[in-house]
Order: sequence, then structure tokens, then C-alpha cells
Amino acid sequence: MKATGVVRRIDDLGRVVIPKEIRKTLRIKEGDPLEIFTDKEGEVILKKYSPIGELSEFATGYAETLSKTTGHIACITDKDTVIAVSGGSKKEFLEQDLSPELEQLMEDKEYYLSEENGNNSIPITKNDNKERKNNSQVVYPIISEGDVIGSVILISKDASTKMSDVEKKVVQSAATFLGSQMAI
Repeated sequence: MKATGVVRRIDDLGRVVIPKEIRKTLRIKEGDPLEIFTDKEGEVILKKYSPIGELSEFATGYAETLSKTTGHIACITDKDTVIAVSGGSKKEFLEQDLSPELEQLMEDKEYYLSEENGNNSIPITKNDNKERKNNSQVVYPIISEGDVIGSVILISKDASTKMSDVEKKVVQSAATFLGSQMAI
């Protein structure tokens, strides 16, 4: 565990303020849910809660099915990181922080279909450094009970491949299905 040097008192309602610097570093925004854990030494651990993260095993299997069915790289994300990848480099994608462009796309609840394999594919992770790595892609937000909880992404492996309405519908179906599983 990393010491921050910050000490806070619990108020009369049992609340503790998480310092702004820590919230910014951990990308915790107002209204974000946190999980609370305790350990044997009496430490209290707060962790940003990811509803889609509960389905990580299921998401991994779904990503594998999408990849095998379409022949493309399939990624499933929560709001912050890639939680499942198949057909591509796990090191490049898995557990990597999402790019601001992808986060904004999800926040706006919009899908993305790259046009004609142009230079307008969006970076998936922060590590992409605006390099154009993907030839063609489809991104669809996972929405559960009106809130965006992640996204489903298909990325072309082949420079000559163009994503079509078929891939868009496949990704849309996957995102809708995963969103409905969270509502149950």
C-alpha cells in the first residue's frame, strides 16, 4: 500500500473526504460508486466499483466469441480500462487505461464506425499516443439502466478490411446484451 501523507478525520455522520489530488489521480468523480473492503490488520480499502468488472470472466468469453466469429480483435471495457480482449495483444490492451477520446465517446453515448479505413480511427488506450494503429474499428457503448458502464470494440487486423453495418450490428448486439445482463 502506498502512503500519501494525508490525514482526514471522520465527521459526525461517518464521512471522510477523499482529497482532490487522490480523486484526480484515481479518476474518481462525484457520484462514482466505491467498494469498501477491510483486511485482517484493520485497514479499510476503497476501490472504484466497476459493474461490468463483475462480469469479467463472462466478458472474456464474449470477447473470444466475437473475435472468432468476426475475425477481428474484440475488446470489452468498463468506464476506465479494457477488461477483456481476444484476437489481439493482451499486453497492448488488457487492463490499460482508456483514451480520453474513447471516454468522451462513451460519455456521449455514441457509437463509432470508422469510415473507409481512413485516418480517423480513435485511440483505444492512453498508450496509443495518437498513433494510427487500427485500420478500421467499431465502438459501441454498453448502457445499463440509462448509464454507460463500458463499451464493446471491434478492431480490424487487416489493412484491406472495411467495417460494415454487419460488424456494427454485431457490436451493437453485444453491447445491448451485456447491458441487459447488468440490469438483471
